[in-house]
Amino acid sequence: MALYGDGAANQGQLYEAANMAALWKLPIVYVCENNNYAMGTSTSRHANNTDFYTRGEKIPGIKVNGMNVLAVKEATRWAGAYVKENGPLYLELNTYRYHGHSMSDPGVTYRTKDEISEVRKTRDPVETVRSMILEHNWSTEKELKDFEKEVRKNIEKEVEQIRKDPFPGPESLRQDVACTEGHFIRGVTYEDSTWERV
Repeated sequence: MALYGDGAANQGQLYEAANMAALWKLPIVYVCENNNYAMGTSTSRHANNTDFYTRGEKIPGIKVNGMNVLAVKEATRWAGAYVKENGPLYLELNTYRYHGHSMSDPGVTYRTKDEISEVRKTRDPVETVRSMILEHNWSTEKELKDFEKEVRKNIEKEVEQIRKDPFPGPESLRQDVACTEGHFIRGVTYEDSTWERV
C-alpha cells in the first residue's frame, strides 16, 4: 500500500512509480486520501481530473467512502487480494479534513464553517459507525457510552504518563530506524549536539 493525498496526486513521481508497477505487475495499491483540499486549495482548483481513481489509464481504480470504516475495511481487503493476482490498483478514499492542514492553517480561509458543520452532521465517520452499530444491534447505547468512558480514562492515564516520561536523548536518534551500523548524518556531531525539550 502506498498512501498519498489529493495534492500529491498531481506529482509526477507517483505516475513514474505506477508506470513501473504496471509494467512489472507489482502487487501494490495506490491509496489516494482525498480530503478535498490540498493544503488550502480545493481539488477543483488544483486538479483537472478530480476523479483520482481514474487516472491510471490501464491501471484500474475504485472510489470508496473514506468516512465509512466498514467500507474502507472491505475495499482494502478486496484490493489487497486483487493486486496479488492482477498487479497495481488505484483506491481513492473520499474523506474530509475538519481542521487546517498544519499548525499555521486555521482551515477556515478557503472553506466556510457551515461546510465543516454540514460534514460533521451528515458524514462524520464516528457517528456513521455508531449508527451502524446501534442499527444492527451489535451493541447497546449504554455499552457504547461505557466503552467511551473507559477509552477516555485510558487516554488521560497515558497522557499523564507521557508528560512524566523523560525527554529522549541523542542515543535514541536511530532507535527503531532501519539503518546500518555506523550510519551518520553529514554535518552532525552527535556528541556536540544540544538536546533540550521544546
